[in-house]
Amino acid sequence: MKNRLLSKGLALCVMLIVLMLGMYQIQDVVQDRIRNRDHAVQSVVASLAGPQTLMGPVLVQACTRYTSVQNGKKTETSTENFQRMLLPDGLRHEASAHMEELARGLHKVNGYVLKDSISASFVNASEYLNTATDSKAGTKVSCEPLQIALALSDARGVRSARILADQKELTAEPGTGLERYTQGISATLPLALLQKGKSLELSVQLELVGTERLAFVPLGSQSQVSLSADWPHPSFGGSFLPTRREISEQGFSANWNLSALASSARQSFQQQAQLCPAGRDQETYYDSAAPSGCLETLTTDFVDPVNPYSLSDRATKYGLLFVVLTFVAVAMFEVLKKLRVHPVQYLFVGSALCSFFLLLISLSEHLGFASAYAVAAAACVALLAYYASHILGSFRLGLPFAAGIAALYALLYVLLQLEQTALVVGALALFAVLTLLMVCTRKVDWYAFGGEAAKTAQSAIADKAAQS
Repeated sequence: MKNRLLSKGLALCVMLIVLMLGMYQIQDVVQDRIRNRDHAVQSVVASLAGPQTLMGPVLVQACTRYTSVQNGKKTETSTENFQRMLLPDGLRHEASAHMEELARGLHKVNGYVLKDSISASFVNASEYLNTATDSKAGTKVSCEPLQIALALSDARGVRSARILADQKELTAEPGTGLERYTQGISATLPLALLQKGKSLELSVQLELVGTERLAFVPLGSQSQVSLSADWPHPSFGGSFLPTRREISEQGFSANWNLSALASSARQSFQQQAQLCPAGRDQETYYDSAAPSGCLETLTTDFVDPVNPYSLSDRATKYGLLFVVLTFVAVAMFEVLKKLRVHPVQYLFVGSALCSFFLLLISLSEHLGFASAYAVAAAACVALLAYYASHILGSFRLGLPFAAGIAALYALLYVLLQLEQTALVVGALALFAVLTLLMVCTRKVDWYAFGGEAAKTAQSAIADKAAQS
């Protein structure tokens, strides 16, 4: 009897460990559903198009250098392939995206149709009127026709493309002719359109489909990007944030205005740097900490703020806190009302809390996260109110207990909606709970608690013996 309080504490620790094992299993289920969602996204990408990155247009000309060397009576000839490239001086994108929600089974994917009007000017384009030469003796250079190249990260998304040079429409062809950035479109540029002392003006009308992410490479000496979409939840990233943005419930618009003095994209392109892909929920390369081998981009993510999988994953991380706080609440009723609650009853209460997270992830795939959260929380609160009314001895005590559980669910929902202030709100809430516990138990004689419990138990045993 003297060690009843210690025995009760050890039993509760065992119950807590059992519940934590159950929570880990539920977390595995959530992670498995997230993997299924990722597979669904990859399936959509494989049959449609992935995140899109636009780069260009640029002027490119493939050339071959033939070098002849006299070796005794024999003449040995070697060949070397190289490309002449010219990047735009002025580059402007006027883009608008229309969102199209795609689905694969239970999983939804944010797709979009992009209409982009691209303008590019090349001040020194007339230099291609001169044939590439080499000053070395015995060397001859031969070049193919001049090409306009627009590179894409996934050319399967091209629905239509028009390329105009000084208002004259050119024939668009698949492929870019670039050594590393092969996916995209190109057109042969007649040299007759090049005039000395006059800049070349290009225009590209592009319709493109993609999923979840859109990025532009600022290759111009002065790059301007204007992007609008009917999606109210953009996430701007990459190496540069927009200079102006407007976000409303109907959609957003954003503008970038970037000088080549602030970007290494032109130099990286000349060095054949990697056009780094990045999908949702993967480490992004479109930031200032990107590997030096990746091109800088202006990036927009079309984020789903109520993604049930990410929110459910965040919710399960609070599982241990939920169970501990509930155990503490039941223990306080034991102390303050001088009741006895069996460890198995603690286990049942904790199991009801754990089942909430399993209900949440399963229902959210069908009802949406907010509705699933409301249904799962209401079911668990109702169950705990009924059960607590019996283990605490009265319906009057069960209602405050259920109200406390409902408050915990409400707090969790608030924390899940917050991003920047989630930590401070959670810390303040824990401090408030601790304060409440200390105030309610300030007069409890913890040394006498075990003894009183033992006396109560002995009296109950004696009464039963007398009645028999």
